[in-house]
Amino acid sequence: MAIAAKPSAVSMPMEADGCETVLDFLCQRFPRIEAQVWRERLQQGKVHREDGTRYQLGSPFVPQQKVLYYREVPDEPLIPVQEQILFQDELILIACKPHFLPVHPSGPWVNECLVNRLRKCTGNSELTPAHRIDRETAGLVLCCKQAKHRAAYQRLFATGDIQKSYRAVAAVTEGVVSGQQWVVRNRMVKGDHWMVMAIAEGEANSHSTIECLKIERGRGLFALSPHTGKTHQLRLHMNSLGMPLEYDRFYPQLLPKAADNYACPLQLLAYSLVFTDPVSNQLREFITPRRLNF
Repeated sequence: MAIAAKPSAVSMPMEADGCETVLDFLCQRFPRIEAQVWRERLQQGKVHREDGTRYQLGSPFVPQQKVLYYREVPDEPLIPVQEQILFQDELILIACKPHFLPVHPSGPWVNECLVNRLRKCTGNSELTPAHRIDRETAGLVLCCKQAKHRAAYQRLFATGDIQKSYRAVAAVTEGVVSGQQWVVRNRMVKGDHWMVMAIAEGEANSHSTIECLKIERGRGLFALSPHTGKTHQLRLHMNSLGMPLEYDRFYPQLLPKAADNYACPLQLLAYSLVFTDPVSNQLREFITPRRLNF
């Protein structure tokens, strides 16, 4: 059994939506975890408030109160890829995440994630990613080394005060030429399946700029800049142009669950980060040494 060293947290919403207890909320919030598992965790003191006091089986639902719990998986699979630390000082750490490695604990992984690997190798339990990228995506991740500065670095991403650039590979549609650019704005909503997003009518809530850098044998290398931070934004925007990313198992169609194929990673790379450090006021510029299969 793999158990997370640090708790995960969720907040109870403003509306109870039929929930009378914390147990009701957890069962509703995590429908793929059996109710009996949550009962056992509550009875074992593994669910608590921010101040450390434990929730009980009958603890009432309290709007906006946080619930902290510890992720558990019975048999955690190893992920045979390695992250790389590109830079660190007393304030930040820049890591290059490989494809297939989650940033935070998720699904069947607790310790096999970027943040827990970095905490272990640096000995810094306060280390926290300021943002996240998809498990399938490789590239740069900015981590904060001191808890007191965490909000300042996370705010860079929330307010858009950071320049992010990605690289991607996709089969090009007829007529696309090197140097061609697109501005994509649309409304993204949850799709029919919980794992995917979809484009809907209405006011745009996502914005990306995309440029084809070069074309070889019907495949294009693209530079992508997301100006908003919706889940799967770049993957969905490329798909909306008729050029889904190479080896994308979610778009244009969600493929059946299968074991990771390490020879065919999603061709999406978090390529560069440029920002003014909110603590030191230094200009920071980082580019990943990783490259896609192009």
